[in-house]
Amino acid sequence: MPYRRLPNTDQARLRALKAATDIALQKSIDDLAFSTATLTKARAFFPGFESAILQLKQAKRQQSANSRKYNEVVKKARLYVSHFIQVLNFCILRGEIKPEVREFYGMDTQTHKLPSLVLESDLLEWGKKIIDGEQQRSMHGGSPIYNPSIAVVKVKYDQFADAYHFQKTLQSNTARWSEKVAEMRKEADELILNIWNEVELHYGHFSDEEKRQKAQEYGIVYFFRPSEKKKIDAGKMQTNLSF
Repeated sequence: MPYRRLPNTDQARLRALKAATDIALQKSIDDLAFSTATLTKARAFFPGFESAILQLKQAKRQQSANSRKYNEVVKKARLYVSHFIQVLNFCILRGEIKPEVREFYGMDTQTHKLPSLVLESDLLEWGKKIIDGEQQRSMHGGSPIYNPSIAVVKVKYDQFADAYHFQKTLQSNTARWSEKVAEMRKEADELILNIWNEVELHYGHFSDEEKRQKAQEYGIVYFFRPSEKKKIDAGKMQTNLSF
Protein backbone atom coordinates (compact mmCIF):
# COMPACT_ATOMS: atom_id res chain seq x y z
CA MET A 1 0.00 0.00 0.00
CA PRO A 2 1.22 3.52 -0.75
CA TYR A 3 2.12 5.55 2.29
CA ARG A 4 1.83 9.24 2.95
CA ARG A 5 4.73 11.37 4.08
CA LEU A 6 4.39 14.52 6.14
CA PRO A 7 6.29 17.57 4.84
CA ASN A 8 9.90 17.80 6.03
CA THR A 9 10.73 21.31 4.80
CA ASP A 10 9.15 24.65 5.63
CA GLN A 11 8.17 25.27 2.02
CA ALA A 12 6.48 21.87 1.86
CA ARG A 13 4.61 22.68 5.07
CA LEU A 14 3.39 25.95 3.58
CA ARG A 15 2.25 24.16 0.41
CA ALA A 16 0.36 21.56 2.44
CA LEU A 17 -1.44 24.17 4.53
CA LYS A 18 -2.17 26.36 1.52
CA ALA A 19 -3.58 23.43 -0.44
CA ALA A 20 -5.99 22.65 2.39
CA THR A 21 -7.11 26.25 2.94
CA ASP A 22 -7.38 26.96 -0.80
CA ILE A 23 -9.66 24.02 -1.50
CA ALA A 24 -11.89 25.19 1.34
CA LEU A 25 -12.62 28.26 -0.79
CA GLN A 26 -13.90 26.03 -3.58
CA LYS A 27 -16.19 23.84 -1.50
CA SER A 28 -19.15 24.37 0.77
CA ILE A 29 -18.78 23.61 4.45
CA ASP A 30 -20.85 20.45 4.00
CA ASP A 31 -18.59 19.19 1.21
CA LEU A 32 -15.33 19.98 3.00
CA ALA A 33 -13.46 16.82 4.03
CA PHE A 34 -12.14 18.22 7.31
CA SER A 35 -13.75 20.12 10.17
CA THR A 36 -14.41 23.86 10.28
CA ALA A 37 -12.58 23.98 13.61
CA THR A 38 -9.42 22.68 11.95
CA LEU A 39 -9.93 25.03 9.01
CA THR A 40 -10.22 28.01 11.36
CA LYS A 41 -6.96 27.03 13.07
CA ALA A 42 -5.18 26.59 9.74
CA ARG A 43 -6.36 29.96 8.43
CA ALA A 44 -5.30 31.72 11.62
CA PHE A 45 -1.92 29.99 11.73
CA PHE A 46 -0.83 30.18 8.08
CA PRO A 47 -0.08 33.96 7.74
CA GLY A 48 2.08 34.07 10.86
CA PHE A 49 3.99 30.94 9.86
CA GLU A 50 4.56 32.22 6.34
CA SER A 51 5.74 35.59 7.69
CA ALA A 52 8.15 33.96 10.17
CA ILE A 53 9.70 31.86 7.40
CA LEU A 54 10.15 34.95 5.22
CA GLN A 55 11.72 36.85 8.13
CA LEU A 56 14.13 33.97 8.75
CA LYS A 57 15.13 33.88 5.08
CA GLN A 58 15.70 37.62 5.07
CA ALA A 59 17.77 37.45 8.28
CA LYS A 60 19.95 34.67 6.86
CA ARG A 61 20.36 36.51 3.57
CA GLN A 62 21.36 39.75 5.34
CA GLN A 63 23.83 37.95 7.59
CA SER A 64 25.37 36.11 4.63
CA ALA A 65 25.61 39.28 2.54
CA ASN A 66 27.38 41.10 5.37
CA SER A 67 29.79 38.25 6.15
CA ARG A 68 32.23 38.88 3.29
CA LYS A 69 32.64 42.57 4.15
CA TYR A 70 32.86 41.72 7.83
CA ASN A 71 35.60 39.13 7.29
CA GLU A 72 37.69 41.70 5.41
CA VAL A 73 37.35 44.20 8.27
CA VAL A 74 38.34 41.52 10.80
CA LYS A 75 41.36 40.55 8.72
CA LYS A 76 42.58 44.15 8.50
CA ALA A 77 42.09 44.86 12.21
CA ARG A 78 43.88 41.64 13.21
CA LEU A 79 46.78 42.53 10.90
CA TYR A 80 47.22 46.04 12.32
CA VAL A 81 46.87 45.07 15.98
CA SER A 82 49.27 42.15 15.53
CA HIS A 83 51.75 44.31 13.61
CA PHE A 84 51.70 47.01 16.28
CA ILE A 85 52.50 44.47 19.02
CA GLN A 86 55.35 43.06 16.94
CA VAL A 87 56.83 46.55 16.42
CA LEU A 88 56.52 47.18 20.17
CA ASN A 89 58.43 43.95 20.87
CA PHE A 90 61.13 44.85 18.34
CA CYS A 91 61.58 48.21 20.08
CA ILE A 92 61.99 46.38 23.38
CA LEU A 93 64.47 43.89 21.89
CA ARG A 94 66.54 46.77 20.49
CA GLY A 95 66.58 48.42 23.90
CA GLU A 96 64.63 51.45 22.73
CA ILE A 97 61.78 50.76 25.14
CA LYS A 98 61.91 49.04 28.54
CA PRO A 99 60.15 45.64 28.88
CA GLU A 100 58.13 47.00 31.82
CA VAL A 101 55.99 49.09 29.44
CA ARG A 102 54.17 45.89 28.50
CA GLU A 103 52.21 46.38 31.73
CA PHE A 104 50.46 49.35 30.13
CA TYR A 105 49.02 46.96 27.53
CA GLY A 106 48.10 44.20 29.98
CA MET A 107 50.85 41.97 28.60
CA ASP A 108 53.36 39.74 30.36
CA THR A 109 56.55 41.75 30.88
CA GLN A 110 58.74 38.63 30.72
CA THR A 111 57.82 37.44 27.24
CA HIS A 112 57.61 38.84 23.75
CA LYS A 113 55.03 36.23 22.75
CA LEU A 114 52.04 37.68 20.92
CA PRO A 115 48.63 37.32 22.61
CA SER A 116 46.18 35.13 20.73
CA LEU A 117 44.06 37.07 18.26
CA VAL A 118 42.43 34.03 16.66
CA LEU A 119 39.00 34.60 18.17
CA GLU A 120 37.16 37.79 17.30
CA SER A 121 36.40 38.29 20.99
CA ASP A 122 40.17 38.16 21.65
CA LEU A 123 40.77 40.73 18.93
CA LEU A 124 38.10 42.98 20.47
CA GLU A 125 39.71 42.68 23.90
CA TRP A 126 43.35 43.06 22.89
CA GLY A 127 42.72 45.82 20.38
CA LYS A 128 41.26 47.95 23.16
CA LYS A 129 44.11 47.06 25.53
CA ILE A 130 46.72 48.04 22.94
CA ILE A 131 45.05 51.38 22.15
CA ASP A 132 44.54 52.24 25.84
CA GLY A 133 48.04 51.01 26.69
CA GLU A 134 49.72 53.15 24.05
CA GLN A 135 47.81 56.17 25.35
CA GLN A 136 49.01 55.41 28.89
CA ARG A 137 52.61 54.96 27.73
CA SER A 138 52.50 58.29 25.87
CA MET A 139 51.12 60.03 28.97
CA HIS A 140 54.15 58.72 30.87
CA GLY A 141 56.52 60.31 28.35
CA GLY A 142 56.95 57.42 25.93
CA SER A 143 57.79 58.19 22.30
CA PRO A 144 55.07 57.28 19.76
CA ILE A 145 55.39 54.03 17.81
CA TYR A 146 55.02 54.28 14.05
CA ASN A 147 54.45 51.90 11.14
CA PRO A 148 51.73 51.46 12.15
CA SER A 149 50.88 54.39 14.35
CA ILE A 150 48.30 53.88 17.07
CA ALA A 151 46.02 56.34 15.24
CA VAL A 152 45.88 54.04 12.21
CA VAL A 153 45.44 50.99 14.44
CA LYS A 154 42.54 52.73 16.20
CA VAL A 155 40.79 53.48 12.89
CA LYS A 156 41.00 49.81 11.86
CA TYR A 157 39.99 48.66 15.32
CA ASP A 158 36.97 50.98 15.52
CA GLN A 159 35.81 49.78 12.11
CA PHE A 160 36.13 46.20 13.35
CA ALA A 161 34.34 46.92 16.65
CA ASP A 162 31.38 48.50 14.84
CA ALA A 163 31.25 45.63 12.34
CA TYR A 164 31.58 43.07 15.16
CA HIS A 165 28.57 44.41 17.07
CA PHE A 166 26.54 44.73 13.86
CA GLN A 167 27.36 41.13 12.90
CA LYS A 168 26.36 39.99 16.38
CA THR A 169 23.05 41.80 15.94
CA LEU A 170 22.48 40.00 12.62
CA GLN A 171 23.38 36.65 14.18
CA SER A 172 21.02 37.31 17.08
CA ASN A 173 18.25 38.22 14.66
CA THR A 174 18.79 35.01 12.68
CA ALA A 175 18.82 32.93 15.87
CA ARG A 176 15.62 34.60 17.11
CA TRP A 177 13.72 33.86 13.90
CA SER A 178 15.19 30.34 13.72
CA GLU A 179 13.84 29.65 17.19
CA LYS A 180 10.47 31.17 16.30
CA VAL A 181 10.11 29.07 13.15
CA ALA A 182 11.23 25.93 15.01
CA GLU A 183 8.48 26.50 17.59
CA MET A 184 5.87 27.06 14.88
CA ARG A 185 6.92 23.92 12.97
CA LYS A 186 5.48 21.77 15.74
CA GLU A 187 2.08 23.43 15.41
CA ALA A 188 2.29 23.27 11.61
CA ASP A 189 2.98 19.54 11.71
CA GLU A 190 0.13 18.95 14.14
CA LEU A 191 -2.27 20.93 11.95
CA ILE A 192 -1.23 19.12 8.78
CA LEU A 193 -1.51 15.75 10.51
CA ASN A 194 -5.01 16.59 11.78
CA ILE A 195 -6.14 17.77 8.34
CA TRP A 196 -4.80 14.67 6.63
CA ASN A 197 -6.28 12.31 9.22
CA GLU A 198 -9.70 13.98 8.95
CA VAL A 199 -9.60 13.93 5.14
CA GLU A 200 -8.68 10.23 4.98
CA LEU A 201 -11.38 9.41 7.53
CA HIS A 202 -13.92 11.41 5.50
CA TYR A 203 -13.13 9.40 2.36
CA GLY A 204 -12.68 6.12 4.21
CA HIS A 205 -15.64 4.43 2.48
CA PHE A 206 -14.11 4.90 -0.99
CA SER A 207 -11.77 2.42 -2.63
CA ASP A 208 -8.07 2.95 -1.90
CA GLU A 209 -7.39 4.48 -5.30
CA GLU A 210 -10.42 6.81 -5.17
CA LYS A 211 -9.57 7.83 -1.60
CA ARG A 212 -6.02 8.72 -2.62
CA GLN A 213 -7.22 10.76 -5.60
CA LYS A 214 -9.66 12.75 -3.50
CA ALA A 215 -7.20 13.18 -0.62
CA GLN A 216 -4.52 14.49 -2.96
CA GLU A 217 -6.79 17.46 -3.72
CA TYR A 218 -6.20 18.49 -0.11
CA GLY A 219 -2.42 18.36 -0.48
CA ILE A 220 -1.84 14.88 0.89
CA VAL A 221 1.26 13.37 -0.69
CA TYR A 222 1.48 9.61 -1.22
CA PHE A 223 4.56 7.56 -2.04
CA PHE A 224 4.72 4.16 -3.61
CA ARG A 225 7.31 1.63 -2.52
CA PRO A 226 9.66 0.40 -5.30
CA SER A 227 7.88 -2.97 -5.50
CA GLU A 228 4.49 -1.24 -5.82
CA LYS A 229 5.73 1.06 -8.58
CA LYS A 230 6.98 -1.95 -10.53
CA LYS A 231 3.55 -3.58 -10.30
CA ILE A 232 1.82 -0.39 -11.45
CA ASP A 233 4.24 0.06 -14.35
CA ALA A 234 3.80 -3.58 -15.32
CA GLY A 235 0.03 -3.18 -15.23
CA LYS A 236 0.17 -0.10 -17.46
CA MET A 237 2.42 -1.90 -19.92
CA GLN A 238 0.06 -4.86 -20.04
CA THR A 239 -2.88 -2.50 -20.69
CA ASN A 240 -1.01 -0.83 -23.56
CA LEU A 241 -0.16 -4.20 -25.09
CA SER A 242 -3.81 -5.21 -24.95
CA PHE A 243 -4.67 -2.27 -27.19
